[in-house]
Amino acid sequence: MSELEAVAPKVIGRCREAGVRLVLAEACTGGVMAAALTEVPGASAVVERGFVPYSNESKGEQLGVPLALLQAHGSVSAEAVGA
Repeated sequence: MSELEAVAPKVIGRCREAGVRLVLAEACTGGVMAAALTEVPGASAVVERGFVPYSNESKGEQLGVPLALLQAHGSVSAEAVGA
């Protein structure tokens, strides 16, 4: 079992307890986090949706990250994550 698979049930449980739902935007991971979380029974009560905007264009279209920011700082920069 991977570390992510071991942590996923805890994340789902804590979100359920807190009454929050998750929306994931996973560019570099290619959706692996959403896959691990949705394997947990009852995850549908917590996981709302996920996005895998891999290209810079899709980061702008789906997440509203300015293309100029991505070009200036890179897609894995603190500036891009903050945007």
